[in-house]
Amino acid sequence: MNSNRCWGSPFSGLEIDSALKDNRLLTAELELSRVCDLRCIYCYASSGDKLPDELSYTEILDAIAQCKNLGTRKIIILGGGEPMLYPRIMDVIRHIHGQGLGIELFTNGTRITPETAAEFYSLKVEPVVKFNSLDPETQDHLAGKKNAHKNIRNGLENLLEAGYAKGDIPFGAQTIICQQNFDEIPEMWRWLRSRNIIPYFETITDQGRAKENEVLAVPSEKAGILFKELSRIDRDEFGIIWEPKPPVAAFSCKRHLYSCTITTTGEVIPCPGVDIPAGNIRTKPLAEIIAGSEVFQNLRNIRETIKGSCKSCELSSECYGCRGMAHHVNGDYLSTDPLCWRAKE
Repeated sequence: MNSNRCWGSPFSGLEIDSALKDNRLLTAELELSRVCDLRCIYCYASSGDKLPDELSYTEILDAIAQCKNLGTRKIIILGGGEPMLYPRIMDVIRHIHGQGLGIELFTNGTRITPETAAEFYSLKVEPVVKFNSLDPETQDHLAGKKNAHKNIRNGLENLLEAGYAKGDIPFGAQTIICQQNFDEIPEMWRWLRSRNIIPYFETITDQGRAKENEVLAVPSEKAGILFKELSRIDRDEFGIIWEPKPPVAAFSCKRHLYSCTITTTGEVIPCPGVDIPAGNIRTKPLAEIIAGSEVFQNLRNIRETIKGSCKSCELSSECYGCRGMAHHVNGDYLSTDPLCWRAKE
């Protein structure tokens, strides 16, 4: 499997086991602000306006330091909103790079200029652009703003021209699988693969604005058929082999074994989907929060604590479904992923 063309854990089993044993981290996800220039109708965070108690720049740097002290090798900037609108985003990125840590950045791409793209490439930033359709009307509808498609495509092109087209630094596109773009997903997959852009296609977690837009949802059986087709395309056309399983095509989520998310207000949660606060870094050190949290310990021991058909699945050694979907739909983050078609076969 070519690591430049598939998205997954870059860590070995031994590295993950060591992090688990010592309650350490290998990656950490960091939200900067809820400010966003789009109003995506599926947004997990219902982003748009700044919250009154967001972390200061100094607190963000302290959070990064605490993550590094716990063994973090890569900071994943989620934004919470659009990170490129955070006033000191480049200062944050330069600081992370200066600490010797890797950087992954999720962005809607609309603010990526040629100059920004060039600096990203020089700092080895791994960008993931939120890109949901090749059709302008569909993309604009999902983004909740006119001309979103045009601006996102400009951002993608600026990144490719800055050097990411070579494929030596991971560059991805995050796409939510929904009814509105379902029929074009295979075409989008090929379009991205042919440009050395990693397709990061995922099912929607039932939270945030997605709860208000039920017309987005794709039935699990239909998602299963799509994942199998994408797997076939990769195998036959690109020589990339992977087993279809939710929630992200060509990807095995292992974040709960070695990561955490720090929200814009300092709350520490397992991931954006499992948004159960374990503590706040303003009042307690990150190390103590993770070590003393029941939800973190349950998820770090997911192979033993998981319930239902996910526990007995033949893929249980490498997959545990989407814990966020289980949390928001079933009310139990350890229960069977309700969007897994394998559980219904």
